[in-house]
Amino acid sequence: MLDNIRARRAQVMTRRHFLKTSQVGLGGLALAGLLDGRPAGAAEPPTPGSRAADRPLAARQPPRPARARRVIYLSLSGAPPQLELYDYKPKLVELNMQPCPDELLKNQRFAFIKGHPKLLGTPYKFRQHGQSGAWLSELLPNLGEVADDITFIKSMHTDQFNHAPADLFLYTGSAQFGAASIGSWVTYGLGSENQDLPGFVVLITGGADPTGGKSLWSTGFLPSVYQGVQCRTTGEPILYVSDPKGVSRDDRRRSLDALRRLNEYELQEFGDPETLTRISQYELAFRMQMAVPEVVDLAQETRATHEMYGSTPGAASFANNCLLARRLIERGVRYVQLFDWGWDIHGTGPGDDILTQLPKKCKDVDRPIAALLKDLKQRGLLEDTLVVCSGEFGRTPMNEERGGSKFLGRDHHPHCFTMWLAGGGIKPGLTYGATDELGYYIAQDKVGVHDLQATLLHLLGIDPFQFAYPYQGLNQRLIGPEGNARIVQEMLA
Repeated sequence: MLDNIRARRAQVMTRRHFLKTSQVGLGGLALAGLLDGRPAGAAEPPTPGSRAADRPLAARQPPRPARARRVIYLSLSGAPPQLELYDYKPKLVELNMQPCPDELLKNQRFAFIKGHPKLLGTPYKFRQHGQSGAWLSELLPNLGEVADDITFIKSMHTDQFNHAPADLFLYTGSAQFGAASIGSWVTYGLGSENQDLPGFVVLITGGADPTGGKSLWSTGFLPSVYQGVQCRTTGEPILYVSDPKGVSRDDRRRSLDALRRLNEYELQEFGDPETLTRISQYELAFRMQMAVPEVVDLAQETRATHEMYGSTPGAASFANNCLLARRLIERGVRYVQLFDWGWDIHGTGPGDDILTQLPKKCKDVDRPIAALLKDLKQRGLLEDTLVVCSGEFGRTPMNEERGGSKFLGRDHHPHCFTMWLAGGGIKPGLTYGATDELGYYIAQDKVGVHDLQATLLHLLGIDPFQFAYPYQGLNQRLIGPEGNARIVQEMLA
């Protein structure tokens, strides 16, 4: 009899299940993390106490004082040219179309630039805004109105100069596929404040996914219940959530109850933590059928609100997604990530150049982003909502001129770029860091990608150095399993 049981167990044991439940103990550790609310391997758990095994997204108190409760991350995918938007360089304008200095080209790798490029000064005017005196391009007039609520980081840098690896590094902490996204880490550590909606929601505009693909909102090695859920403002909001035709809600409830009993038996039999995910996701999908249509119904908003954002109910637009992001975090969603493709300004033609395409993209986002910040502030949400806006790397001070193109554009540039943050414990009206007079290298106060990630976790009350998950023999962290990162204290209010 015992031999028959062992034989049956061997038949159903997959390779993945074996690895998770073998003597390395990863499955047991992960399951323990789900059952008692602690990230396995973390020296300081992000929540005291316990939570029910079937509520992995239950809201939990952070282990340290938090300045932010939730995050809205605005991703301008393709890397906007900071020299046209944020980083004003009069010297570069003065040297426009002059040969680039030789010392800037030695031992440098470029994605597309060939030969000896010319410097490219921006064709757009800049002026200072607000009491902070932040410099902003004429392409962003609305953002200028809220400049005093923003901290601009002029000294970001990365070690990746192609889109997909840079995306992965920025949003998962690793340039390789397979790591967990920052939204997944945050919901893993803190859960969500609304059990009828996903804890991590992804919104996409621009006609394409970011180059890094769906890995940018993947759970990687974390339990898959923490994966980002893509939501749409047109058509079915979340795919495959609705019941099939002819299936009533009562029928659906009975079938889920039967599935739950089977999954609970499997969990008891084999202890695979992904079974908990399966139970939780079935139940969440059932609850979302009622909650999601309400939250995505932008027609509930006033005419004045739509005028402020430039949004139109039923449309697919960045403005609609900004308004939806506010509605989601109002209802307790922990992390909302907006991706807007179309910022890859190489200058190979009118569809990706500085004079034609860039103004269009700025017009798409400038008004709704400013409206989002104003709206959050007037509702009392900005003080504990962290808003972040960035691309994945910077753009060169030189004209790319690929294949002799007469259009203006810039190549990929990892050495420096600008991003900004607002709300959630960030010091308002600050410009942090600086680049040299041509915008080629950082001149002061470097901030790396892992520094940014450490700072975001810190603002949420999570210790970035102890927050870890055991995988492949290492305590994996968002900031990397080893090496140093720093919390940028100078940016904190």
